[in-house]
Amino acid sequence: MKFLYLAVAVLTLAACAPSTGPASGGSDEKTGTLRVWFYDEPNRAPKDKVVNEAAKEFTDRHPGVEIEVIYIPTTPARHERFKGAFNDPASSPDVVEYGNTDLAEYVAAGGLADLTADLQGQDVAAHLFQSASVDGKKYGLPWFIGIRALYYRTDVFDDLGLLPPTSIGGLNVAARTIRAKRPDLYGIAVGGEYTFGALPFIWDSGGDITELDSAKSRKGVKAYTGLMAQDICPPSSCVSLTGGKTVELFAAGKAAMGILGNFSRSAVDAGPVAGNYDVVPLPGWNDGSIAPAFAGGNNLGVMKNAEHRTLAVEFLKLLGGEEYQIKMYQAMGNLPTLTGVRQKLAKEEPFLEPFLATVDRGTRFVPIDPAWVKIDNGKVIPTMLQKIATGQATVEAATSEAAAAVKTAFGRS
Repeated sequence: MKFLYLAVAVLTLAACAPSTGPASGGSDEKTGTLRVWFYDEPNRAPKDKVVNEAAKEFTDRHPGVEIEVIYIPTTPARHERFKGAFNDPASSPDVVEYGNTDLAEYVAAGGLADLTADLQGQDVAAHLFQSASVDGKKYGLPWFIGIRALYYRTDVFDDLGLLPPTSIGGLNVAARTIRAKRPDLYGIAVGGEYTFGALPFIWDSGGDITELDSAKSRKGVKAYTGLMAQDICPPSSCVSLTGGKTVELFAAGKAAMGILGNFSRSAVDAGPVAGNYDVVPLPGWNDGSIAPAFAGGNNLGVMKNAEHRTLAVEFLKLLGGEEYQIKMYQAMGNLPTLTGVRQKLAKEEPFLEPFLATVDRGTRFVPIDPAWVKIDNGKVIPTMLQKIATGQATVEAATSEAAAAVKTAFGRS
């Protein structure tokens, strides 16, 4: 038997993960067991099938090599699992799948191998490689991305004689019109705990996470929180909504619009809205423009403690190559990072057009710094949004408070 699959359900390794820096390790064995960590999924069978195919192809090419695949959960326990592997070469895998927002933390811990030289010539746009790069060095290959766009109810828009909005101002008007004429619906489902729904408004205004108290950032914050209004999405219901909850509301037919990902398609198609919706890029301020989206997704990396570095890089490139990016899209709906693959799929999948147009416009990312974990875990941005939407604080006061928290997280005065 050439490959082995293990599912790890509970990972509580804090006690055995020392707080010191990573132990020295790593080698370049050409035979033996290549260990790979993948994230577990609620519906893992299709992913498992693709991984199985890749493992078989790889081991057929390399006699004397076996592949051991371990599935780890995406819960916070993953951080302790990774830290343990950073510090203990004996427990370290060779290849890992990791969330791109974890990048800075893992690089700062010294756990990932620098793959800059190995990944030259990859067909990945520079703005997408940003999610796998620190200080100009590449620590992984972006495996798939998650892009958000504007889903809207075609039946509602047709009934009210509305066209899909092409600007932020038009989005606001459409949402208010729908709520006025169809009070049983939210004009658009937006949430106070939906950071990645709010960021496009801030970015399109010229603002950023690191300057939330700037005039440009405040313009975007005001536009987003203005959607959490009684005549669009009542604050009493919407300030606590997460991105997942906005998906549920739209899929259940309770909202006329929602900022959802390409990965939300199956959830929407499983509900009463199926067949009565369409998707357009989330518009920016200028008519016909597209707001920059957050490039979510996962990367494939090689551990610094890897015992099979050359084999690890080769397996990473196989999984991240054209054939298996297509297979992963077909299996899981994961949007490929390779430009040529996306262009090929665009011809076959009209649904992808608004997401691909958004990618082509240029995506954005969170700060590539371990400070982002503190900002995110501290709910700095959600707290700011919620205080404004509920009237607890003005835009100026809430953004100033949030900006101060961001500076503290970065260790600035």
